[in-house]
Order: sequence, then C-alpha cells, then structure tokens
Amino acid sequence: MTTSKGMAASGHPATSAAAADVLRAGGNAFDAVLGAMCAACVAEPLLVSLGGGGFLLAAGTSGPPVVYDFFCQTPSRKRDADQADFYPILADFGAATQEFHIGMGSIAVPGLVAGLFEVHRDRGRMPLADVLQPAIALARDGVELNALQRYIMRILDAILKADEAAFALYESPSRPGSPAETGETLRNPDLANALQALADEGSDLFYRGEWAQRLARDSRERGGHLSREDLANYRVHRREPLAFRYRNAECLINPPPSPGGCLIAFALKLFENWLPADSRFGDAEHARALLRAMRAASLARARYGLAEGLDRDTPDRVLAPETLAEWHRGLEPESLFSRGTSHISVADAEGNVASLTASNGEGSAYVLPDTGIMLNNMLGEEDLNPAGFGRWPPGMRLASMMSPAIVRDGDRVIALGSGGSNRIRSAILQVTLNIAGYGLGLQEAVEAPRMHLEGHKLSVESGWDPAVVRELRRLVPEVEEWPEPNLFFGGVHTVAVRSGGRFEGMGDPRRDGVVSAV
Repeated sequence: MTTSKGMAASGHPATSAAAADVLRAGGNAFDAVLGAMCAACVAEPLLVSLGGGGFLLAAGTSGPPVVYDFFCQTPSRKRDADQADFYPILADFGAATQEFHIGMGSIAVPGLVAGLFEVHRDRGRMPLADVLQPAIALARDGVELNALQRYIMRILDAILKADEAAFALYESPSRPGSPAETGETLRNPDLANALQALADEGSDLFYRGEWAQRLARDSRERGGHLSREDLANYRVHRREPLAFRYRNAECLINPPPSPGGCLIAFALKLFENWLPADSRFGDAEHARALLRAMRAASLARARYGLAEGLDRDTPDRVLAPETLAEWHRGLEPESLFSRGTSHISVADAEGNVASLTASNGEGSAYVLPDTGIMLNNMLGEEDLNPAGFGRWPPGMRLASMMSPAIVRDGDRVIALGSGGSNRIRSAILQVTLNIAGYGLGLQEAVEAPRMHLEGHKLSVESGWDPAVVRELRRLVPEVEEWPEPNLFFGGVHTVAVRSGGRFEGMGDPRRDGVVSAV
C-alpha cells in the first residue's frame, strides 16, 4: 500500500487511529507511537496504563537505533510483610484460574510517563500537547467496549471489584453496580484531565509534584513500598539494541538485562542450523526444528545462561561470544521477569520505525485519586518472584520477556512485537522465521499457525497439518491442540516500509489487531 505519511498497527482501532491522527497532523513515527501508547491507556486500560511501563525500540533518521527502557523498578525499601497491603486474587480464564497478588504492596515504581517525555524530547517533532490530543479526546468522549476488552474484564473481575475506584472505571453507564458490557461506551474524564495536566506541567507532576506526593502518602498509609525518593530518582535507560543476522535479514531487538531478545536470537540461530535444506514451510522438518529451538531456548532461560545449551547442543558460532558475555552479565539470578500485554508498531515515510511494547501487569486495583490511572502490580506476579513474594532486591529495574523488534529484510524495514507473557518469545520467533526465513508477506506470516512450548507441554494452534501434529505428539509427552487461533499465542502487530514510502501492515487477529494508514 502506498501512503503519503505512514502506517500503524496495534491491538485496538482507537489505538491505531490515534497514531494515524498524529501522522496526519505532521508528526513522525515516534510522535505517533507515543500518541498511540497514551490512547491505549484509554482503549486498552487493563493492558496498558500510565501507571505501568514498557520498552521502545526506535530506529530512523535522527540517530542510531536505541532501546528506551522505561519499565518498572523495585522500590528502594520494603516494609515488613505483615504490614503490606498485599493479597491474592484468582483470575478466571474459564478452563483454568491463575493467582495474582494485588494491593498497594504490589506496586513497583512506574516508568511509562518518564518514557513518554524522554522519547519525545529525543525523537519527537510535534508539541507533546498535540501528540496527546487524540488520547485526551478518547478519554473525554469515551470508547465503545469491544469483545476482547470485555473478555479481559471478565478474567480480571476480582481485581476490578477489589476497590470502588477501580470498579468505577469499568462500571456500566446504564446499569449502576454492574460491569459494562460489550457495546457500551466507557468514559474516563479524570484520565482526560490527567493527560492534559501532564501536557501542561510535564513529567515532574508524576515524579516530583502533587501526584508523587499523593502516591507516596497513600503508599505509606495503606501498606505500599513506594516513596517520594523512588519516584524522584526514576530514570529511563537507553540501551544499544541486540543486533544479529538471520539469513539475509538484519535484526534488532530488546537487549539484556531483559532476556526475551537474546532467547529469540538464540532460537533463530538454532533453527537455522537444524533445519534441513530441503524443508518447506509447515512440514514436519520445520516443526521439529522449531520444537528443538524452543526447547533449547527454554533450557537457556531456566539456567540463566546460554553457554550450557551451546556446549551440549550447538557449535560456538550460534551467537557471538560478546553477546553471550553480555547476557551472562545482565541476567543475574535475582533478575525479575514480567509479562508483556500490548504492542504498537509505527513506520513513517521518512524512514523512522518505532516498535513499542507496554504493560501494567494485571493492575493493582489502586487508582491514583482524581487521575483515572490504575497503578501496576508488578511485585505481585508469581513468575516475577520465583524465590517467594517480598524477596525482590531493592532498586532493581525489572527485566521482561517483552521484545520489541525491528527487522531489515531486503528493502523492507519491519517493526514487530507482541504481548502474551512467556508466549512473546515464541510468537516473535515464528513470525520472524516466516518473514525472513520463508519470505512470507506480513499477513501470511502473522496468520500462520503457531506453537508454544512451556516445560513438557506443547500447545499447538489449529492449522498445522495433521501428520505434523502426530509427529509432534511422538516427540513431546504432552500436546494440547487448540481448535482455533487464540490470544494465548500472542498478538504480533507489525508494519513494514519500503523505499519510496510503500507500506504494508498487519494487526494480529488473535488480539483484534488493527492497521491504520495515512
């Protein structure tokens, strides 16, 4: 598709539309991705929040590629466990439930607002007030609740009902006391005012000003760990992306200390080594090589180092020694991990490409008064606390499986990423293979069936050849077949730009992906 300004892909029509509005008004890809991120806080509020954090991989005309790490951080001090407001709830997924902890004691230092301002200072072109206008209008005028967001509300019902202020954000406008249903319009005027206040007053409002005082006070009085110093001392980290080649493609991805990018790079190299030359897309050899690569990456993650897997399974050339050394330095045993939840990709006609993934965990149920902002629960997720809750090291940036990526394949520059917790790495791995290894277009690459290995269980999406599934059953003790594509397998929203301003984009239908072009 040829457009004059650019293209965006995300998990909600309003999020992609906000990016398009900013591009149309003269903003670049970075203005647009920031505008879309703030719109996602309105349209996808259980996935993205100003009270959470994320990562942006930025590449283009204004300098070398950079990863902006504005993810959450552990507080500098912790109160005694018996004094913390920290308690479990069950998220109901229908066929299964999962326990999360919420409350003031689950909140880590948020970074998304700092990232918004830092990226805009470095890479933005439009006034920030103009970048935020689509999100402000969306919060003021309201968003129609779609089926996916209602489904997420149903899963996290216990969190929404844990606090009156949290429930008020999702209460039906026509049936007080009941949660909103699909098709109803939800408005968040407090968030509209909060975004306008940030545009007027800057990030100090959140980290040093009135909001910081309020959040620190409530944390102190209601069983949290955050202090004014934690907020004032928060900094965005700029990191050089992990760079590697897969076949003829140049790949950039989120680097250590977050492990997701290294695991994806590792698995891609293994797949390339193990795939027979006569294999075709979707055949048994393809599936076997993919399974082996996923298994090796899982082993690497479990052992917090790649060298053990390399010594046993692959030649030393799989990843460069300096990359291995960096991974070992970054992945300390006490590193923490978080799930990723929503992704936005934007490209513009000037050659700028932005790949952004953000998360609020599941939300703590605490809403910062008069702002409409629910804070994260990053200290309350079981997979972040393998040694037990409350044992997090103070003052540490949380690591994540979130892996925003950029791939240069021939004359295409492609931004991609995914939400989906541990499935992030398998989703990005497979879509990258489909694009750079098999030459598929973005739509075919994203829609192709996926698999995901977790421990001894292999989840297989519908669409694989039955003979391939039989072979996988022979190789894996437990195989679960999914009858249709499902958000479990991630949501890879991707855009590509070619020389001359020719754009291609695909929003993952598993997570209601939407593309907007200008």
